[in-house]
Amino acid sequence: MMKKIALIYMGGTFGCIGEPLMPMPQQEFLPLLTKVIPSHLSVECFAAPSIKDSSACTATDWLKLVQQIQQLQLKGFQHFVIIHGTDTLSYAAATIARFLGHSCHAIITGSQYPLLNIEGNNTREFTDAIGNLYFALEQVLNLPSGVYLAFHQQILHAQTTLKAHTTELDAFVGIKAEQFCKTTSDYFIVKDEQIEQADQLSLLNLMLQPIAKEQLILQLKNILIAPPHFLVLQGFGTGNIAINDEILSLFEQLYQRQCLPIVSTQVTFGQLDQRYAISSWIQTTKVLLNDCHSHADLYAKTLQMYLKYPTHEQWFEHWHQH
Repeated sequence: MMKKIALIYMGGTFGCIGEPLMPMPQQEFLPLLTKVIPSHLSVECFAAPSIKDSSACTATDWLKLVQQIQQLQLKGFQHFVIIHGTDTLSYAAATIARFLGHSCHAIITGSQYPLLNIEGNNTREFTDAIGNLYFALEQVLNLPSGVYLAFHQQILHAQTTLKAHTTELDAFVGIKAEQFCKTTSDYFIVKDEQIEQADQLSLLNLMLQPIAKEQLILQLKNILIAPPHFLVLQGFGTGNIAINDEILSLFEQLYQRQCLPIVSTQVTFGQLDQRYAISSWIQTTKVLLNDCHSHADLYAKTLQMYLKYPTHEQWFEHWHQH
């Protein structure tokens, strides 16, 4: 029996027409999308609950998508291809991967150029949309269960990806699907109340600059006035941050205000390494270490912790179990 693929359209450049580019209404785009699907494949097209420019997507949009996929799983679908804009594609990929785990076979893709011409009545003369779509549809039937990102003839583990170029066709980097990567295997059933709750998640990223400690102290004091749930501190190299007693005190105050500081790095690849004396303070402070595959995966993990546990003490306690 031929495996059926659920193809879910969520917007992005892939479905844009006109000059300047604007999204084509889904009721007009989906019939045109159906026409380009290879006849030897069994594919059913769906519109995602949220269809928008991906730079406007947030956790609620991706959780609604996960919920849609989980409902389609109950109807017998086990293979999914999602079309999504590239701006936040890595965040979408990591979030879907964290919540679906290895419960199905899913590939998320997009394109740097639209599928259709300016008028929207035919496929574009030059586009990477068809190539990326065909590649994703073929590969989703062959890959082990899990979530992946397909782009420019590459399949990457979804939790590891990063958009590394704004306009090139080969826009994404990450760990290739054929390489071993310990990804999230458990799934998380998304409920309506969690989608509403996700709107309240507050996450702030601070990429540290080579400035005097006194300036960092002022920045942390400003954040302390109205702290987020999670404060990501992107340090240097292997996650190094030059601190003093006042900075450590501010980290403690943030924790008391129900904000979890997370030490990460500005470097794209590689793990954090806390062997250096400059980082010895981290062992005795209420600060977490980023143990995720990518910056987007860190976002997805904080979202999951926020939805799964009600207090910041529990986020801290259970952090390394996920």
